[in-house]
Amino acid sequence: MVTPDIEIETLAEFDQVVARGSLSGYRIQSVNLLERTFALLATDTSASVFLGCAMEPDAAVKVRADGALVFPPVPDLPFDPYRGLLYTPEELFTGLPDGYEATPDAEAYAWFQETKSDGDVFSSMLRSIHDDAISDALDEHLAGARVVGVMGGHAMARGAADYRGAAELGRALTRSGLTVATGGGPGAMEAANLGAYLAPAPDEALPEALELLAKAPSFTPSVSEWARAAFAVRERFPAGGDSVGIPTWFYGHEPPNAFAGHVAKYFANAVREDGLLARSTAGVVFLPGAAGTLQEIFDSATPNYYGSRGEPAPMVLVGRTHWTEHLPAWPLLRALARGRAMESRIALVDSVDEVADVLASMS
Repeated sequence: MVTPDIEIETLAEFDQVVARGSLSGYRIQSVNLLERTFALLATDTSASVFLGCAMEPDAAVKVRADGALVFPPVPDLPFDPYRGLLYTPEELFTGLPDGYEATPDAEAYAWFQETKSDGDVFSSMLRSIHDDAISDALDEHLAGARVVGVMGGHAMARGAADYRGAAELGRALTRSGLTVATGGGPGAMEAANLGAYLAPAPDEALPEALELLAKAPSFTPSVSEWARAAFAVRERFPAGGDSVGIPTWFYGHEPPNAFAGHVAKYFANAVREDGLLARSTAGVVFLPGAAGTLQEIFDSATPNYYGSRGEPAPMVLVGRTHWTEHLPAWPLLRALARGRAMESRIALVDSVDEVADVLASMS
């Protein structure tokens, strides 16, 4: 049985449904309906749910009388808990000319810092509603896509050879028809999203982009300059390829990168981590990283070991010396996989140049 699409997330979708004669049973997410009072008064809204939709008072009275549930917008909140769509970099970085502190991304992090430990159930409820809405939007965006996760640390500097390698990896994976998903932050994550963004461009676009980015190699000491360099690349190479970034305000000192076409940003890091790995059904690539990347390796290995998500997703660790000597995750992963279905779905390679072929061989 196919479940009908009952979610309305844009004004255009609202108008299309109204033209068909009834809003009964629909869920309308965060659509500004102040200019649609007549439509609301004239249309059946029984059993509908309005989540964060601004509307005139008489329209609100009428839809409630129809039996609809109305969850009004929450005032003075720097984010929309009921949003129906993923973020874009432009949305998160609105106001960047005045400094990163003026952006919605920074304001949401400041709110999170103020409320994360105040014990207020209302604040925690708003965070949970937001994160669930993001998960719903992410599933809708990735429906039918072959998603490969690229994991790696935030410390990788623009201009470094490994940053370029991660960008080349993101470009190669995107050109092969895969959708790249990263943790959405700086460093290796940004590099993979950058490569995906430049996938439609000629090969020579990448060296030029790297030269522009090298002017602000890290998000410290200035997130503003770091982000402005990224938007300069986007301006130089418009209409880039799509990829997904899945960052978190839990690590608010790490800003989201501007190269993911769609951003699923969460408050709860555990939900974000599990969601990123669970959606990477075409495989996960682990670039050299530290504690966070190490955690992601075994977060990915656990469902593969138990088969709790069906067929094991391929896992490719990049950097033989890193994963056998510096942080010897590979010997443990190989021992864990021995004799199980996941044994043929793990690989250790020396460089990013080998990843695409290895992933294809395990698919």
